[in-house]
Amino acid sequence: MHFSSYVSPIGHMLLVASERGLRSAWFDYDKRHLSHARKNPELSESDSALAEVSEQLDQYFAGKRKEFTVPLDLRGTEFQLRCWNALLEIPYGKTCSYADLARKVGSPRGFRAVGMANHDNPIPIIVPCHRVITSDHKLGGYGGGLDVKEKLLRLEGAVWREPHPELPLVGD
Repeated sequence: MHFSSYVSPIGHMLLVASERGLRSAWFDYDKRHLSHARKNPELSESDSALAEVSEQLDQYFAGKRKEFTVPLDLRGTEFQLRCWNALLEIPYGKTCSYADLARKVGSPRGFRAVGMANHDNPIPIIVPCHRVITSDHKLGGYGGGLDVKEKLLRLEGAVWREPHPELPLVGD
């Protein structure tokens, strides 16, 4: 297993990959994960092993990439894997609700479980859990912080709030 430090416009991340693909992309603002990775004898630091991931993330943050093509090595429960694979189907710049995702994965009342699967998503941004919002069009939660979720949605040009019904729209 290899790891690499990645500095993004939203803060530091730690990338970890197996021979099969990217296994995790942790938000690591205080570089605590990086410190632990450097002490782990089962991991080797290799920017070259994760160069493609870093390049695609750079392109995403520059607004030049809408889909990631790096191989993934997702590991989780059957339910988590269903949720994470469903996240991969949410198009760039679009959002869906936790309830929508729960219906999609065959658990129509499981929106809280979907929220927990999103929380446990080991590869945020690339597996786009930031595109899931509440049914009333609020951001909900995000492991990287709500400010980061909002920045990612704004980068993608996503609309997640509906206009207030009692207020006129601009131009009306």
